[in-house]
Amino acid sequence: MTYLATRLAAVKPSASMAASIAAKALRAKGLDVIDLGLGEPDFPTPPHIAEAAYAAALRGETLYTAAAGTPALRAAIAAKLSRENGLDYVPDEIVVANGAKQIIFNALMATLNDGDEAVLPAPYFVSYPEMVKLLGGVPVMPVCGAETHFRLTPAALEAAITPRTKWLFLNMPGNPSGAVYSAAELQVLGEVLARHPQVLILSDEIYEHILFDGRDFVSFGKACPELRDRTLIVNGVAKAYAMTGWRVGYAAGPAPLLKAMNTVQSQSVTSVAAPMQAAALAALTGPQDCIASFRTAFERRRDLVVAGVAKIPGLTLTPPEGAFYAYIGCAELIGKVTPEGKTLIDDTAVVDYLLNHAHVGSVPGAAYGVSPFFRISTATSDAVLTEAIARIGRAVANLTVAK
Repeated sequence: MTYLATRLAAVKPSASMAASIAAKALRAKGLDVIDLGLGEPDFPTPPHIAEAAYAAALRGETLYTAAAGTPALRAAIAAKLSRENGLDYVPDEIVVANGAKQIIFNALMATLNDGDEAVLPAPYFVSYPEMVKLLGGVPVMPVCGAETHFRLTPAALEAAITPRTKWLFLNMPGNPSGAVYSAAELQVLGEVLARHPQVLILSDEIYEHILFDGRDFVSFGKACPELRDRTLIVNGVAKAYAMTGWRVGYAAGPAPLLKAMNTVQSQSVTSVAAPMQAAALAALTGPQDCIASFRTAFERRRDLVVAGVAKIPGLTLTPPEGAFYAYIGCAELIGKVTPEGKTLIDDTAVVDYLLNHAHVGSVPGAAYGVSPFFRISTATSDAVLTEAIARIGRAVANLTVAK
């Protein structure tokens, strides 16, 4: 349509959302489809959090708040960052937005000029490159494959940086790979960044509490305090507290950047709804038992999927170190033939086959910048995951070698 903005031409819809829509379309036809496309905890939000939002609404907390968030919530975030991450921020260095995605969007809106580059290590969260392109930037996507355990290396970072580089994005634990950086690994990346003072660092730490095998989380800000004046720490309550639909994210960073982000927010959505902020406040200041119980369940599910995939010839899986996804390698399936006679030419074809033949929804690795893989969410019950892996195994067994 000619009246649409030309910048939209380069932007694709969310691949994970598209996968979920495709699964729902088959369900609407009466098929028993297991949708593992979207990543969100299947647990209900803890009752004390929901009750806090309800109580706030009854108290009349239903008006606009400050664009950056309520003073109480920003103070609670500052306390959380100090207590859990060893980071020293005051409330004026914190902003609250409608989810971590809006935090990232606001940061890019406030900083990107046409042609500025953002280094997005692949595999990356599907929305990163699309937001960069939408706001006039250029994604630079060094591939960090299984051979580096899906982590960015100092050499790859150095090679990706140019005079036009404005941002480096880090996501840990990573979506889709589940990769976790140690303090030492972050520090050697910090040594590279110290040589390039024009580069801002966005550390997306939304999955920080979902770590496996006894790992401890280290924030980029803690590992590289010397880069504090150009580091934006991004987080939120969505994953740790099963609050994806509540839409509350937050960031901590240098005051000039946050002031600019606050200007963007004040002229777009104004603020996060007051009852939602009350819920986030209750999450951060109330009982924390849910974090450990959720993590235990996610680790058990990770183990279940890793064991199941290991029994399927042709698939590979590096055990995720955190988050709730499995990024499954399917290189040996490329070139094989389906029962209908179609050759699987790439991981998108593999995902289509699994949806239509096994009735399991997943997302192709191409959406994350590294192929041939596909991602499934493990944030569902043991029984559903067991059935999904069984279906995938049967579908793979039905493939034949091209003649």
